[in-house]
Amino acid sequence: MKKNFLMLYFCTITLSLAGCMSNTEENEITIAAASSLTDVLEQAIPLYEKEYDIEVNLLLGGSGKLARQIEQGAPVDVYLSADRRWIEDLQEAGMVENDSYVEYATNRLVLVGSNTQKESLAFRKLNSLSSDKQVAIGNPKSVPAGTYTKQALEKIQVWEQLKKQVIFASNVRQVLTYVETDEVDYGIIYASDAEISDNVKILDEVDNQLHDSIIYPGIITSKSRSKEKSKAFLSFLNEKQIQGIFNSYGFMSVANRSMVE
Repeated sequence: MKKNFLMLYFCTITLSLAGCMSNTEENEITIAAASSLTDVLEQAIPLYEKEYDIEVNLLLGGSGKLARQIEQGAPVDVYLSADRRWIEDLQEAGMVENDSYVEYATNRLVLVGSNTQKESLAFRKLNSLSSDKQVAIGNPKSVPAGTYTKQALEKIQVWEQLKKQVIFASNVRQVLTYVETDEVDYGIIYASDAEISDNVKILDEVDNQLHDSIIYPGIITSKSRSKEKSKAFLSFLNEKQIQGIFNSYGFMSVANRSMVE
């Protein structure tokens, strides 16, 4: 079965999300998901398609940008965010089915440098970073990893000092690319993103007490034309086999959240 894995950030700024997609039929569902879920979903979705005899269109991008597109009427069936904030916004706008909400994974933040980076650095020592060094993070206004990072930097009271050296990215995978290609000296990303790259190394783990809990939730949109199959997909994410895929990419299951909090 041909898969339609569309990367949202390949669309131009002026192109609407709806324009990036083909028409959704009853034997298809469209899933809009945070870019940090890329590798897990590209492995899990074919299993779901085979089991339910359905085709999945996957859209990947920053959680905030995806939520805004859903608010604008994009024909999405399932929304998988990297935090609760954007789902709460959609709930307030009446754009989602509240009783379909699920949580299926958690994550942690890490400070990384490229493999060519010779200097070691602890997260709490970012206040000692020389002025010629740059750090990439997700844009806190639309990227959950960036929001969590800003919270942590504010908690250790270095945000105001450091923000002139911060490079904002449109999603967490862009942060990873910046570090891999030495466009910046350091980046703060999810542990799951560091797990997939051979070109970065973890320098330090960010204390999870410095930011809100990193929870990955999912929900069905009010405009979904395949609510039953969308509900089945959300349940599928918490099946043992799929949770094993999450774990293999550095995520933790919600049931084991206390291990990282």
